[in-house]
Amino acid sequence: MMQQYLRIKADHPDTLVFYRMGDFYELFFGDAEKVSRLLGITLTQRGTSNGEPIKMAGIPFHSLEPYLAKLVKIGESAAICEQIGDPATSKGPVERKVMRVITPGTLTDTDLLPAKSERPLLSLCMMQQRKTVTVGLAWLSLASGALKLMEFITDEKALPQRLLQELERISPAEILLSAGTLLLEQHQALLPGKFSEVPDWHFDVKQGQKTLQEQMATASLTGFGVENLSSALGAAGALLRYAESTQGRGLKHVNTLTVEAEHDFIGLDSATRRNLELTETLRGQESPTLFSLLDHCRTAMGSRLLRHWLHHARRDQSIARARHDAIAALIQGDSSAGLSTTLSAVPDIERITTRIALQSARPRDLAGLREGLQHLPSIRSYVAMCVQDSHTTVLTQILANLATPTECLDLLERSLMLQPATMVRDGGVIASGFDAELDELRALSENAGQFLIDLETSERARTGISNLRVEYNKVHGFYIEVTNGQTDKVPDNYRRRQTLKNAERYITPELKAFEDKALSAQERALVREKVLYEQVLLALLAHISSLQAIAHAIAQIDTLVNLAEHATKNNWCAPQLVAEPMLQIEQGRHPVVENQIERFIANDCLLSNERRLLLITGPNMGGKSTFMRQVALITLLAYVGSYVPAAQAKIGPIDRIFTRIGAADDLAGGRSTFMVEMTESAAILNGATEQSLVLMDEVGRGTSTFDGLALAWAIARHLIMTSKSYTLFATHYFELTQLPDLHPSAENVHLSAIEHKENIVFLHAVQAGPASQSYGLQVAQLAGIPQPVIRSARKHLADLEAHSLQSTPQFDLFSGNNVVPEIEDLPITPAESPLLLAIDAIDPDSLSPREALEALYQLKSLAKTL
Repeated sequence: MMQQYLRIKADHPDTLVFYRMGDFYELFFGDAEKVSRLLGITLTQRGTSNGEPIKMAGIPFHSLEPYLAKLVKIGESAAICEQIGDPATSKGPVERKVMRVITPGTLTDTDLLPAKSERPLLSLCMMQQRKTVTVGLAWLSLASGALKLMEFITDEKALPQRLLQELERISPAEILLSAGTLLLEQHQALLPGKFSEVPDWHFDVKQGQKTLQEQMATASLTGFGVENLSSALGAAGALLRYAESTQGRGLKHVNTLTVEAEHDFIGLDSATRRNLELTETLRGQESPTLFSLLDHCRTAMGSRLLRHWLHHARRDQSIARARHDAIAALIQGDSSAGLSTTLSAVPDIERITTRIALQSARPRDLAGLREGLQHLPSIRSYVAMCVQDSHTTVLTQILANLATPTECLDLLERSLMLQPATMVRDGGVIASGFDAELDELRALSENAGQFLIDLETSERARTGISNLRVEYNKVHGFYIEVTNGQTDKVPDNYRRRQTLKNAERYITPELKAFEDKALSAQERALVREKVLYEQVLLALLAHISSLQAIAHAIAQIDTLVNLAEHATKNNWCAPQLVAEPMLQIEQGRHPVVENQIERFIANDCLLSNERRLLLITGPNMGGKSTFMRQVALITLLAYVGSYVPAAQAKIGPIDRIFTRIGAADDLAGGRSTFMVEMTESAAILNGATEQSLVLMDEVGRGTSTFDGLALAWAIARHLIMTSKSYTLFATHYFELTQLPDLHPSAENVHLSAIEHKENIVFLHAVQAGPASQSYGLQVAQLAGIPQPVIRSARKHLADLEAHSLQSTPQFDLFSGNNVVPEIEDLPITPAESPLLLAIDAIDPDSLSPREALEALYQLKSLAKTL
């Protein structure tokens, strides 16, 4: 037996092998020690190997799922090894085989998967050409059957950040990488999921193309748009090979392929996703987040789709507009209440369909599917009411996909009991009337008592033996008992089975035939029921595609109904998505914060082609970060297809949203708070375009005053003149408030506050112009800083302000000598040069900012003539 185990373990060296022995799954050697430590189960030992005791740890076979859930949660993988041979006919150990391998990215069981999020498996293939890298991604949500591909080209320097951006969007649970890649070590540090190595040859492009064609059942992949995606094809081949090997069978539910382009979605890097708290808070808690606020979906499918939409907002405005129209139709049609009630009774059809495809669905899964399909006519009628009045394309398509699969539903209604048992092995799954043989076996098992009564009555009448009895015991089975005084009346067809002191026991051919049937009837019924259940699962394979379409339609209508109800309840408006460059929000609110406080102050935000940057000043706790985040969330929600928390919103094309908010270090990555801040700022300056929305809060605060102020000024100026992005730039550097004097596309606004004596009242209202002060000492006082410290700070602040008025300002960014760049690099010219004469004539201390800028242009013009 141990030889058999070691052969199996050799094929799965890095996986925990659960080896079936009777009613237990056993683990041996290092696996046993590891599982004992991770799960807290008893470690024992039995026998020896090379003179050393064999460590063992086991769990009951019926308790496997909870233990697997714990292991998968901490990133472990498990190989489930079952007995496939017959113990009655086996010589030596019963034959065993690994039936499935469970890894974090290949989960399909309900008990192992989170209900409201996907756990995709991703494969990564990189091809290096000089200084550029072609990255191919293929990812599969095995629980839904959604297979997607993507390919992009980047340079080596930008690769980590670009790759991380996509991985944050996809959020894989497990990542497959070639064991031979040269870039393995640097990538492994940044990958968010479990890391699995596979051989290089699994990423062969030609083999990947062939595998993908076989999976899609097509002679060519041209129709999918993947013919030129070499890296992605290699990744897809490795992905499908790995997924099939873990399931031990083909993936019949993976029958659609989606190719995602680099510019399909509004770009959100990892920092932006965290700062906007879409699905996770900055502190790692689950709520309150935008997702937890919005998610009142009635089905798990709807919740997963809502989460997907939040992370995958499309740049194509027509998609969002179609969803806005659908929400409007649902609100006007007044069907939300009825739909919500009906949807609450629908199970997770998407994941049940996957388990049917993998032939691992349980009886309760099929019963749930049956009940869900029975609700389709009701859901269709509610949707039809809305379509009748509006004719929205989204609802029309949903209605078409909600057609009841009559043949499938009929099979489920005929084959399953109303309340089937949890497991097939327990019996009580297949309905009466579905199979004549099963009904007969059940009748034999259930009606044996009545048969014996009837036989006893007929035999007494036939033989004339009044005290004849027909009975049963476990040792001798069925028998006819006749007392000694009546044995002379026994018919010829009676055969003696046992002699007692006062009686004889007999068997007849008829009773023997019944005994053979009755004693094996229950066991045979269970075997027959298992065969019939497997036949039902096989018959359902023909309906996989239609069930997947139904699941997606239900997820869509559930998500849209949820958004419609939320919009109605919270007074959200339908945004306008326009082609002109603008971002106009009237009376905007933060969707999460407005539900957490008693009274939320709504604010406007106006950005256009002529007004690109808002320089935001004001006190800490005044609401700067909230205002900035609400603008980004309203923009994102509009492109998701949701209504938005505002009185009115008109938004132009947006390609990416960037944020640089908050202070945090990355100790594990060896980066200080300031380094993290500058890294995020670099990503913004390198990636922002005219259609990007940029939020920058307190840039430059992590270093000295001079360094920080210089960086903040230069970054803001770059965003104004080079990136030309829609920018909300919050700062406490009041020197920056002079920027709008030089750049008409920038404008000062501030969050207002009122100071009364030594107290401060935050008004949270955005007003035009710069703030007069930061109120830092007042906020410090609110935080509980001791009064002696506050008084000392006030005195020192007064001294600093007095000194500042008497001398040159600390750092005048806009004085003439700072505006002229790299003066030392200008060519040496004779003393009578017009350029030197012009420079000599300038008095930097007497110039206004505008005069300084004009002087700079004059010097530049003179330099060109040299």
